[in-house]
Amino acid sequence: MAASGSTPTSTSRVPQRITDFSPGLTAAFVREALHRAIDGIGPLTPARVAAEKQLAEHRGRVTRAIHGVIDNHVRYAGAQGFVTNLGGLATLPVAIPTNVTGLALVQCRMIAAVAHLRGYDLDDPRVRNGVLVCMLGEESVAELVRAKKIPAPPMALATAPVYDPTNDLVISTEVAGHLVQRVAGKKLAGTAARRVPLIGGLVGMGADGYLTWKNGRYAERELLPLARR
Repeated sequence: MAASGSTPTSTSRVPQRITDFSPGLTAAFVREALHRAIDGIGPLTPARVAAEKQLAEHRGRVTRAIHGVIDNHVRYAGAQGFVTNLGGLATLPVAIPTNVTGLALVQCRMIAAVAHLRGYDLDDPRVRNGVLVCMLGEESVAELVRAKKIPAPPMALATAPVYDPTNDLVISTEVAGHLVQRVAGKKLAGTAARRVPLIGGLVGMGADGYLTWKNGRYAERELLPLARR
């Protein structure tokens, strides 16, 4: 009897330990990910560069360039999702922060590139807040605005008459919590699949790729065109 009950007991403790796995995934982490995604880090070129490359490849056609940006970043997200979901429960302390970091960088860069193509100034802190809020996804944004947990949707934040610095912490905190919840929830839901490394990796690839595609299309709909500088 003790042996048969051991697995549920250990598994049931995992949700309580999620926050222990990610103590550094805070508002400050989200801001740093945003800056690095926009300015570039390692093999990832700055968001502006990625956007302009797609614009050149698509001969100045902005809509096609946006779709190219989204497609590329869906592949990036899928690749890191595959790698960070190969382990089992024992790898969660490493896998969750790594997956959150990778997903944050990829989605920040993608949405920032979309914003640039739509004529937004990525150096403007209002625009950076709009980029972060896009990462929450359309449904979550609507719920958080109704609950007055965030001040406005992405477009309204990016084009606000004045910059309100108090929004920075509020938005970054919501995005950090959202990312950890999404990634940790996905890993717990896929625990059975993760017992087989290849299947776990494929599940992670599909989930992260789909979420990135969904948020990219949301950014495309939400960030309406401005006059390009």
